[in-house]
Amino acid sequence: MKITSVNVRKIEKEGSRMKGIASVLIDDGFAVHDIRIIEGDNGLFIAMPSRKIETGGYRDIAHPINPEVRAMFEETILEAYKNAEEPEKSEE
Repeated sequence: MKITSVNVRKIEKEGSRMKGIASVLIDDGFAVHDIRIIEGDNGLFIAMPSRKIETGGYRDIAHPINPEVRAMFEETILEAYKNAEEPEKSEE
């Protein structure tokens, strides 16, 4: 499996720990959208797309099933985040 494309949109919102949203294309044939890039206490990390469940918690919709694949996603997405253009600042 290979990540063949990454699209990152940086987000600049004061007080928010979310720093961006990523979409990845796997093997030019499967897309995963809405991967959040979060600023944690120990640096940036990714959070896979999830939905709220009846008990009030959240459950991932799509996610890596082993540490090697998770590391591949995180390294690739965070590298794309580092190289992404800064968001435009609105004058409101």
